[in-house]
Amino acid sequence: MKLYLNSTNFIDTNEPIDLSIPLSNTNDNLRAWYVDAPVIEPVRNENFVGLVTEGAGVNFRNIFFNPHGHGTHTECLGHITPVIHSINQSLKTFFFTAEIITITPEVVLLVNGEIDLVVTEDLLKDKLKNQTEALIIRTLPNDSEKQHRNYSETNPPYLSINCIHLMNDFGVKHLLIDLPSVDRESDGGKLVFHHAFWQVPENPQFDKTITEFVYVEDEIKDGSYILNLQTAPFENDATPSRPVVYRVY
Repeated sequence: MKLYLNSTNFIDTNEPIDLSIPLSNTNDNLRAWYVDAPVIEPVRNENFVGLVTEGAGVNFRNIFFNPHGHGTHTECLGHITPVIHSINQSLKTFFFTAEIITITPEVVLLVNGEIDLVVTEDLLKDKLKNQTEALIIRTLPNDSEKQHRNYSETNPPYLSINCIHLMNDFGVKHLLIDLPSVDRESDGGKLVFHHAFWQVPENPQFDKTITEFVYVEDEIKDGSYILNLQTAPFENDATPSRPVVYRVY
């Protein structure tokens, strides 16, 4: 079905582009932050086993997972505040203008001699050209292993805090990345980008979200889209999510 955005531009709801990474109970499941694989197992007690193959009328399984460490998730400022604000209460609308951009992180030598890969302000400035509510960053290289990798203790790329001003200038309220975090894996718990993005504690931005662990396939072109940010209704700082974008015609 065509949905017109104005007199000329429209999206086709029959052409969704899913940017989420599914969750499974295998060792191939994406992981970060030193967590084990998710667990999906049938309920078992003295009177019942939740498996059709073992005689039950239904499959009835428990799922144990971590939203931050096991797949695509959307988080609010409750991720870094003493009060655990809920993403389910913070995110109230679900359709946004969106820009997909592709960036090769820059090699940066830190003062302690370590080498990081960083999405810098200059890189972002070269790519971000349009005002947008949501910004989706695909980093290179973009191999399919991003959907299965264990990122723990690998020092993945992250975003420079200097990108914040540019994002604010372009109206970005919803940031989506294909990395485990917008911040460095090991930063002593500072999470400087998270704090700057949500302006915590000086001016908390409850209406802004960060979505991590998206996957943008190579054939998806950079440009303008409409984002439908679908989230599971968990009362938690973060929840599994399914970002779906639609091409603008």
